Amino acid sequence: MRIPWRRRPAGRTRRLLDLAGVGARSVDADEDLDVCRQVAYRVARRDHGATAEVLAVVEELLADESEYRFVVTFLENLQNLVSHGLDVFRSTEEVRPLLGPRSTVCWDGVSGFWAAVADWRVGTGVPLIPAAPLLDLENEDLRVLLWTTNRSLATGGKVGLADAVRYEKATGSSIPDYSHIAVALWAAGQGPADLTRP
Repeated sequence: MRIPWRRRPAGRTRRLLDLAGVGARSVDADEDLDVCRQVAYRVARRDHGATAEVLAVVEELLADESEYRFVVTFLENLQNLVSHGLDVFRSTEEVRPLLGPRSTVCWDGVSGFWAAVADWRVGTGVPLIPAAPLLDLENEDLRVLLWTTNRSLATGGKVGLADAVRYEKATGSSIPDYSHIAVALWAAGQGPADLTRP
């Protein structure tokens, strides 16, 4: 029996959930943040066999500007997971070569934004919270939520979404928008020949 009020996931969501092996019942398929979190958590794992396939779909999605925010959210979650340096997850060096050209531009934009957040946060003079307690979580649901929304730093500290929001409010800077992809590809000699600099 089909429950009439529960919509079946379609389109990008269904493709990503299927490739990641996420059961439709374990995620709110109508909630983009939950889909991004759950898919990133699965495909970041070293033992996941379809990481490249998921990243190929992400690259396809970037052909449509309306998918940009979704893709950036997914890539941000994925970056946060690999930042923790846990053996269970792939490293940045393993993930980055699997990205297509548009995804690489987004990856670098997200990475640059979070580096700026960390620099700004250190500049406030308030000590960073250590990442270690975050990495010792045993509850799987908490891991998914907290490991995808916090980033471990080489110093042993961490920054999270609250830091990112404070940084945006303090500086007015955020993750680059969709037009950044075309400009970056053009600058790298991969964009359309008729694209001019802004």
